[in-house]
Amino acid sequence: MNLRYRKTVIAGNWKMNKSPAEARKFVLDLKQEAAAASKWCDVVLCVPFLHIPAAVKAAKGTKIAVGAQNCHFEETGAFTGEISCRMLAEAGCKYVIVGHSERRRDFGESDRTVNRKVLAACEAGLRPIVCVGETLDMRDDGVTLDVVRAQVKQALRGVTQEQVRRVVFAYEPVWAIGTGYTATAEQAGEVGAAIRECLRGLYGARIARGISILYGGSMNGTNARELLAQPDVDGGLIGGASLGVETFTEVIEAAHQ
Repeated sequence: MNLRYRKTVIAGNWKMNKSPAEARKFVLDLKQEAAAASKWCDVVLCVPFLHIPAAVKAAKGTKIAVGAQNCHFEETGAFTGEISCRMLAEAGCKYVIVGHSERRRDFGESDRTVNRKVLAACEAGLRPIVCVGETLDMRDDGVTLDVVRAQVKQALRGVTQEQVRRVVFAYEPVWAIGTGYTATAEQAGEVGAAIRECLRGLYGARIARGISILYGGSMNGTNARELLAQPDVDGGLIGGASLGVETFTEVIEAAHQ
């Protein structure tokens, strides 16, 4: 982390878990920890669409930001089952996850789709958390950095200097999502540095150093401190450990270093 230029972001990704009532209770239970943590990090909960109203209401007056896990790139239209960025913003969301590996794998999202969603999120005033990362085969083939750089460049096509300041990146090695495996701190730091270098080439050093880069791949209270000690790892996109107040708080506290 480099707190001189950017704030740490600890974002929970609940995926398809909990009920609206459980979401409300979770936020209420997390209030005290989030209030203290606001001195050193931003706390975000990315919840299922159905839970957004309950989470936003429970988080009112707190430092907890609510985010969505997906969005559509069009503002309105005949897109059954989809949610637009404008709808999310009006519902009280501040963040939205874009291009998660599960969306890419299970729903066929491409780099082009991700780019359109990034543009839509920025236009609606949301902060997109853009996920990038390699499969195990790609890492074994030694092309991790090439793959990640290409994903970053594609995600930011047409994104202006002003808009990119709202963007957060999350490096999530596909082989570490929900598997219990975690990239080493050195691996996470290397990819974070490559993302920063790519951003520097696209937007210049001043803008690049202000963009937060998270690690998302089985981060928890045990390994968070070591991962967050890397200069280009500015927080975490937390999966399983975000489902419990105690385990999520452990990660938040690890960011206080």
